[in-house]
Amino acid sequence: MKIGGLMNLTLLDYPDKVACTVFTVGCNFRCPFCHNNTLVCGNGGRQISENEILSFLQKRSGVLEGMCLTGGEPLIQSGVEDFLRKVKELGYSVKLDTNGAFPDRLRAIIEAGLVDYVAMDVKNSRKRYAETAGCTTDTGAVEQSVELLKSGVVDYEFRTTVTGNYHDEQNIEDMARWLVGAKRYYLQKFVNSGDLIDGSTVGCGDDAMRRYLEIVKQYVPSAELRGI
Repeated sequence: MKIGGLMNLTLLDYPDKVACTVFTVGCNFRCPFCHNNTLVCGNGGRQISENEILSFLQKRSGVLEGMCLTGGEPLIQSGVEDFLRKVKELGYSVKLDTNGAFPDRLRAIIEAGLVDYVAMDVKNSRKRYAETAGCTTDTGAVEQSVELLKSGVVDYEFRTTVTGNYHDEQNIEDMARWLVGAKRYYLQKFVNSGDLIDGSTVGCGDDAMRRYLEIVKQYVPSAELRGI
């Protein structure tokens, strides 16, 4: 496991849990609007050992309820299953953030009981997926992960970071049609973190976000906005 960061406390990343967030290094995607360029591309910074993380979790037992594993893309990490097993043995709930590119590994982790909540990014409509992911993409694999989560094997949410460059009404509607039946779906407003893969990425206004939500709700009534 390559770990590049630890947020000691979060009340936002894990729904209804007091948690910490562990950031893995590296990703198979290069989304232009990614706000974790340093982590995704593995550029600099001190790596944190698994033992440091586990020691921290032992000390915070009874204070923290959960751990969020994010990235980068955690499922490219060798040893992720062993790490999650050790976290679960300490009594923590686990939330996994993933881009859905590895459905077989995702299924195995779920079936092994190593994750309690999955947040999967859905980048765009199938037509613009590769462009939005910043690389050649196996959309079939992403579709498998979507269907796996929709089947209810674990608690989950889908989420889309909405930009002004890569998203419009047609893309949003195409995604919503794809996600019919989803338990939870969030449209997240793009925010420039200052650590982007492509600094030319722009956001969209609140009015556009509300308009997109109206479109999505025709297909996923439970959809909500984040970031406005």
